[in-house]
Amino acid sequence: MPTIAVIDNGLCNLGSVLKAFEAVGAEPKVVRTPAEVAAANADGLVLPGVGALRDCVASLKASGLSATVRDWIAADQPFLGVCLGMQALFDSSEEGNTAGLGIFPGKVKRFVRPPEFKIPHMGWNTVRFVQPDSPLQAGLRADDESFYFVHSFYCEPADKSLVLAECDYGGPFTAAIARGRCFATQFHPEKSQAKGLQLYRNFATIAAGVAA
Repeated sequence: MPTIAVIDNGLCNLGSVLKAFEAVGAEPKVVRTPAEVAAANADGLVLPGVGALRDCVASLKASGLSATVRDWIAADQPFLGVCLGMQALFDSSEEGNTAGLGIFPGKVKRFVRPPEFKIPHMGWNTVRFVQPDSPLQAGLRADDESFYFVHSFYCEPADKSLVLAECDYGGPFTAAIARGRCFATQFHPEKSQAKGLQLYRNFATIAAGVAA
């Protein structure tokens, strides 16, 4: 059973994420400081989040977890960012001209769409995986799986090889990224029923493989 450290920065659906990992046979542990991450001896690290990126980044910096996340990803240990946890990985955001963690080059941009596309983008939408050999996609179809989104901003990676999945909402946008054992999704797997659980199961399997 892999141990998954889940960061609590006060900006996430923590209970739903914990229950989802428990449902797929992982042992989630809530962490709030670098010391708690170290004590958890975790196989994987998860950064969920909803709300404002400025608050997310400020919380990570105040707790010291911004350096922990950077070091974890630099060491190619299994990492999963969810929604705001994906946006935080990039250089900057148009939301209040906020600086991100700068782990990956790129910007978080505000949706500009025709009036018929309401913002925030909220609800189910189809995702296309574009890295067919990614272990995060195991058991999921490449081009017609639906996941649940709630967001007004989207990530635009400068390095297009980061893109793991795409979605359309009045135009294409990046729905997930991957680099080594670092993954992140704009959608919420914990709100996406069976397919979301499959994605969390895949991440737990990746983490378990590292532990083995």
